[in-house]
Amino acid sequence: YRAGVPIIVRLDSGFFDQKLFAAFEQLGIGYICGGKLLAPIKEYVGQSIASEAQWGRYEQGRQSWEYLEFGSRCRSWKRFRRALFCRPLYEDRQMLLSFARPETVLITNLGMGQGIDDALLAAGYGHWLEANTIIAAYHGRGNDELVHRALKDFGFEQLPFKRFAPNAALYYTMLVSFFLYEAFKRDVCAPALSPVCYASTLRRRIIDIAAKIVRHGGRTVLNPDFA
Repeated sequence: YRAGVPIIVRLDSGFFDQKLFAAFEQLGIGYICGGKLLAPIKEYVGQSIASEAQWGRYEQGRQSWEYLEFGSRCRSWKRFRRALFCRPLYEDRQMLLSFARPETVLITNLGMGQGIDDALLAAGYGHWLEANTIIAAYHGRGNDELVHRALKDFGFEQLPFKRFAPNAALYYTMLVSFFLYEAFKRDVCAPALSPVCYASTLRRRIIDIAAKIVRHGGRTVLNPDFA
């Protein structure tokens, strides 16, 4: 680990806590957290609806969002933090009426002139300070869970031993095996199988191949089914 490596944590609104934000800022790491639609925020957004110049737009594929950027400070907070109010305009090319648009507030310290900004710029990731990237990162936070799901599908979730040390040794061995499995998918199976698949799919398509044992011409022959 190097101190200059930028770290960004993505959290849903269940982790909306001033103490967590203060701890992240003290550690010099970034965060993007789902906020709460408090009354002052709703009031400010309502006053800004008429001013189209204050609103930005973010598009990804067939979906489109509009967002409003401002500073937010709850009653117990000691400082303002960057906030992004966003709501979808289109969903799969279907325009959403104003009363049917789900609203989201994001709280972040990115782009606030803190140490994490310097680390991102030095690493060549200055685009993480932009509103579009922040919104995209928050929407994609569920992708992190796919790695854990793939690991559980490859191995197992419940460790078998009573004590920590043997469980830790087994877990790290499973991590190494999981890395080799991912490398095998990309280096060997990629032409015939997409690397983005779970272990059960790999076993079914590459390893567990159905076959019949038949006899003809006085010989025993293994006849695999390649259908």
